[in-house]
Amino acid sequence: MKKTILILIPVMVISIALYGLQDAKLINEKKYSSSESDENLERKVDSVLQLMRLNEKIGQLVQYSGKWNATGPSSSTGDQYKLNKLKNGEVGSMLNITSVASIRETQKIVMDYSRLKIPLIFGYDVIHGYKTIFPIPLGESASWDLDIIKQTAAIAAKEAAASGIQWTFAPMIDVSRDARWGRIMEGAGEDPYLNSVIGVARIEGFQGNDLSLSHTIAACAKHFAGYGFAEAGRDYNSVNIGEYELHNTILPPFKAAAEAGVATFMNSFNEIDGIPSTGNKMLQRDILKRDWGWDGFIVSDWGSIGEMIAHGYAKDKKHAAQIALSAGSDMDMESYAYEANLETLLNENKITLSQLDDAVRRVLRLKFKLGLFDDPYRYCDEKKEKSEVYTKENLAIARDAAKKSIVLLKNSSKLLPLSKEIKSIAVIGPLADDKDTPLGNWRALGKNDSAVSLLEGVRSAVGKNTKIYYEKGADLTIPNLKPGESQFLFPIKFNTDNTSGIQAAVEAARKSEVVLLAIGENAFQTGEGRSQTNIGFFGVQQELLEAVYKVNKNIVIVLMNGRPMDISWAANNVPSILECWFLGSQSGNAIADVLFGDYNPSGKLPVSFPHNVGQEPLYYNQKNTGRPSSPSHVTYSGYTDAPKSALYPFGYGLSYSTFEYKNLKLDKSVISKEGSIKVSVDVFNSGGRDGEEVVQLYIRDLIGSITRPVRELKAFEKVMIKAGETKTIHFTINSDVLQFYTLNKKWEVEPGDFNLWVGGDSKASLKASFVVSE
Repeated sequence: MKKTILILIPVMVISIALYGLQDAKLINEKKYSSSESDENLERKVDSVLQLMRLNEKIGQLVQYSGKWNATGPSSSTGDQYKLNKLKNGEVGSMLNITSVASIRETQKIVMDYSRLKIPLIFGYDVIHGYKTIFPIPLGESASWDLDIIKQTAAIAAKEAAASGIQWTFAPMIDVSRDARWGRIMEGAGEDPYLNSVIGVARIEGFQGNDLSLSHTIAACAKHFAGYGFAEAGRDYNSVNIGEYELHNTILPPFKAAAEAGVATFMNSFNEIDGIPSTGNKMLQRDILKRDWGWDGFIVSDWGSIGEMIAHGYAKDKKHAAQIALSAGSDMDMESYAYEANLETLLNENKITLSQLDDAVRRVLRLKFKLGLFDDPYRYCDEKKEKSEVYTKENLAIARDAAKKSIVLLKNSSKLLPLSKEIKSIAVIGPLADDKDTPLGNWRALGKNDSAVSLLEGVRSAVGKNTKIYYEKGADLTIPNLKPGESQFLFPIKFNTDNTSGIQAAVEAARKSEVVLLAIGENAFQTGEGRSQTNIGFFGVQQELLEAVYKVNKNIVIVLMNGRPMDISWAANNVPSILECWFLGSQSGNAIADVLFGDYNPSGKLPVSFPHNVGQEPLYYNQKNTGRPSSPSHVTYSGYTDAPKSALYPFGYGLSYSTFEYKNLKLDKSVISKEGSIKVSVDVFNSGGRDGEEVVQLYIRDLIGSITRPVRELKAFEKVMIKAGETKTIHFTINSDVLQFYTLNKKWEVEPGDFNLWVGGDSKASLKASFVVSE
């Protein structure tokens, strides 16, 4: 049956005749699906492109926000101006419009008034859930569970799509090693490989197998590139790295995303070696689009094209637009640089028509893949918006993801798990009955104060005879916060200095068997623009901790935070510590599942925890110096007042079970550069509980054409092992594992000697060696 789409209307008859009836007929009659040939898709894209006037082409590269001052500086451009642009078909995308009714209304403006009726694509920051909120990405990465990560992204996509949204600005796959950087909460931590596989899982969850299905949305790999390496952990700051660091550490997650078919990329605010990423031709046009053969489009971060003026790289917005388009930045998010200047730049031969057309093709290509040309309102279903958002089923998955993200950092006296029949518990701390902080930052449309608090979770878990004493003890709140401004309110201020609640908390601790002390960070201490030099406990929380400890040593710290923190005093004194991050909608229930043994904790740290902030940036896969660590000699690469190593290293996490590694075997000790080695190891659960273990494999290339890290994560497997059971885990070492970006400026395997370790964290001691021959 013939399918009529809205871009073919009577006023276009002359244009169709001029630009090719057959191409226009093809767009009219044939839908795009993921199985459709690239040739057919490109014919459709080109047939639309041929119908477009210059102002309409430029318009496809323009993105406006529909919620003013939501994610960036205020715009002076008025609503009426944007409305006229929409009517003229001079806008390609909108962001921050978040309901079916609003999206339908905005799309209808384009479909009713514009000449070609090219549909808009609507984007939103769906970072860790839409209305059902999952753990923050750094926290969920601690699960090392790719299946649950993919599942939560798919649910987030389904909820967003049911609300009319077709595009998310996620995942963030910036390798980040500095706890001072507030945006560390949005990614997967310090390791390139872990960022790669988790990023791909999230992309697959968002996009599914077919973008034309109405429950999938386009993903966006961000920020390209180097954003997580901002100097001193200060957001938006300069990045100072070399070519080999760029290729070996920062780019691998992005290459994995491109190979996984991520629909879009977002460039980053920072510069690298003097060139802002938004204007970096090497990154965008040469590496991403040419070398990797990626066919999606790049969107700028909010205003980043115009910000090249402040960088001192562009003299005005016209110059910035020239630099950005020439470098391969396709869509302008809220800079107003493209719409005002591309036509003039084209007439002055400062950009080329082929550059412009390439950018437009990329945007149109995604709109076809999303099925928007078939039905511009395909995501606008009010019934789905009511029935598929914040459901019981979605909340059950949120609870599962949350409990898998919890990391048991310490349990020295086996205080955990607690009995549900315990006689008395003190639940203390500024975060103990907080229903908002567990939602974390970047919470999309998560309803404020909607999370299950720790206190609620504990009350639901224990028996009726357990006495619960609750005291807040300290404050960690933002006063006078207006709806919608919390994300970017600056400078941030907290009520933190009041000590009047400490004595009541001490009395509650004194009469209880166990203290659950919920301390950490407010949700808005991490996120964009939330860099800090202090990564310890704000306010009087440390004072509260020490006061409670004096009267009751049986303390379980329930740590809620979005970054690695300085918890050195607690680590030296308190018997049990649970790293609980910001776990989302079902936070309290998930924490209770772990506290009372309904779930055996299995999380592992995706980022190293320091002894103090002076160690930052801190990461396990560092390089040796000419004077590596030597505890017996003062002149070595370390500190005189603190260890060089982490308090809790990357990959670390305890369980209520114990796992023993033995019988590490390699099927050969020498391979060629194209060869492979089969690795096996036995993992024995010597504890009394069934439990999951993340079995991790690390290698070291001992001698290279450039210096290599002391260890690199190359594989892992999360496996359930019953009490008393031994499982044999298998890995394969091949050229994909061993290659790196060498002195020859290409990815290749170099011959030489290698060490290999397998264990439960980055300090694994079970070791083997092998050789790669010439």
